[in-house]
Amino acid sequence: MNILLTGCAGFIGSHLAEKLLHLKHNVFGVDNFDPYYSESLKRSNLAEIEKTARELDASFHFESLDICNSEKIRELLNSNAIETVVHLAALAGVRPSLEKPCRYAKVNVEGTTNLLEEARKKNIKNFVFASSSSVYGNYKETPFNENIEVDSMISHYATTKRAGELTCKTYHNLYNMSIACLRFFTVYGPRQRPDLAINKFTHKILQGDEISIYGDGSKKRDFTYIDDIIEGTVKAINWTAQATQAAFEIFNLGEAKTTDVNTLIAMIEEAAGKDAKRKYEPNVAGDVLQTFADITKAKQILGYNPKTDISEGIQKYVHWVKERI
Repeated sequence: MNILLTGCAGFIGSHLAEKLLHLKHNVFGVDNFDPYYSESLKRSNLAEIEKTARELDASFHFESLDICNSEKIRELLNSNAIETVVHLAALAGVRPSLEKPCRYAKVNVEGTTNLLEEARKKNIKNFVFASSSSVYGNYKETPFNENIEVDSMISHYATTKRAGELTCKTYHNLYNMSIACLRFFTVYGPRQRPDLAINKFTHKILQGDEISIYGDGSKKRDFTYIDDIIEGTVKAINWTAQATQAAFEIFNLGEAKTTDVNTLIAMIEEAAGKDAKRKYEPNVAGDVLQTFADITKAKQILGYNPKTDISEGIQKYVHWVKERI
C-alpha cells in the first residue's frame, strides 16, 4: 500500500515506518520537528528510517509538514496515490498540556480534523488514529475496556485524544471511512521520548544522578514494549484495509499487566547494575493513579498478541541505552 504516516520521525513513528518498509509498503512520512524535545533526536530517527529504506531498496519519501496546514496536506495527497493514513503526529505530554491547553487543542484536534477532511476529499477510506490510555483518566474499575464511558479525564492532552476519537467516529458515520482508533498504553523501548519516566530513570541511574518520583511510587502503569505496539498497529492498518464494508473500532494496545513505579525502578537498577538515588516528590496534576488494558477486543478482532514482558523489555531497553552513552 501507499501509506501516509504522520509523526514519522518520532519514537513510535520511526519504528512503524521501518516495519512498514520491511513489509514492502510505500511510506510517505511527514513530521514538523516540533520543539517539545530535541530536533536532533528526531533527525536521528529519520536517518535510521532512510538507512533502512536504502538497505531494503524500499520506497520512503519524507516531507517536513505541519498537520495544521491543510493546504500542504492537500498538495501531498494530490501528488501521491495514498491509500491509508496512519496518524501518529500530536503534541505529546500530559503535564505540558496543562500549561498550553489551547495549543494542544489546535494541534491535536484541528490537525486530526484536517487530515480526516483532506482524506475524505481524496476518497481515502482507511484511517488509523493514535489515541491514548490517558482518556480513561482516574476511572476506578480495572482493567479498562473500550466500552467504558470515558468522562474521568484529568488532562487537556487526554481530552484532545478523546476529541480525536469522536471526530474519527463522525467521519466514519458521515463518509463510510474505515477507522481504527488505538489507545496506546505507556509505550517504551529504544528511541523512547526523553521526557518519559523509563528514559529519565535509566539515564539518571546510569549516570549516578538523583531521580524524582512523584508520589510514593505506588502508581501503576501498563508498560507496553515498542515491538508489541508496532505489531498491533500494523494489524490495525491491515484491518482497515481489508474491511469489506466501512468499519469503526477503538482498540486498547497494552500488555494487560501493571507494574508500580517502585518495582519498575528496581528492574532498571538490576539491568543497569547500579542503585538509584531516589527523591520522592509531591504528586503532580494530570498524573493518573493507574493504567491497565483489557486487550480482549484487540486479540479477538486484530489478532493482537503482545509478547514482551516488562522484565524482558527493561533489560532490552537498558542494554540499548548503555550502548549509546
